[in-house]
Amino acid sequence: MSTTAPRVHLRPTMLSDLDYVVSIEQDGANRPFITPWERVQHEGALRFPDSRHFIIEAGAEATRAGFVILQGCRNPHGSVELKRIVLGPKGAGLGRRSVRLLKALAFTQLKAHRFWLDVKALNTRALKLYASEGFVEEGRLRESVRVTTEGADGYDSLVVMSLLDREYQARVALGEEGV
Repeated sequence: MSTTAPRVHLRPTMLSDLDYVVSIEQDGANRPFITPWERVQHEGALRFPDSRHFIIEAGAEATRAGFVILQGCRNPHGSVELKRIVLGPKGAGLGRRSVRLLKALAFTQLKAHRFWLDVKALNTRALKLYASEGFVEEGRLRESVRVTTEGADGYDSLVVMSLLDREYQARVALGEEGV
């Protein structure tokens, strides 16, 4: 991991952050890789006890750098979903630092047995990051999402990936989970 990447931390999203959240989802660099939500959906995630909605802040100034949504936080089976992570700046190591923070949150605070996500197959950068962070591909939901970008109209597959608590603990023991 880059030692020059700024530190990141999470803080709960507030209603006053939602204009930022919606705008970063609509950014052309992010739109192909997510299915944007309406503002009201984000408001619901803020209020729903099974969800956690966070702003990712970076650097000493705690500048907003993105947001994240976790779901299944009260799942009786210990299966927590990384529903969405969206970052503004790309290539600065913020994604890796954020994913590590989220894994620690899922396994230590939320007591997850399984931390999982799905990612569009066309998002090769994210797929590579998740694999390097210990997530294992479980399968693909073939052509399950419609993709319409810059005049292109088609379908993409979702890749389901997960990390189990014992796999996370093994990474911790090997010193692979430094934030």
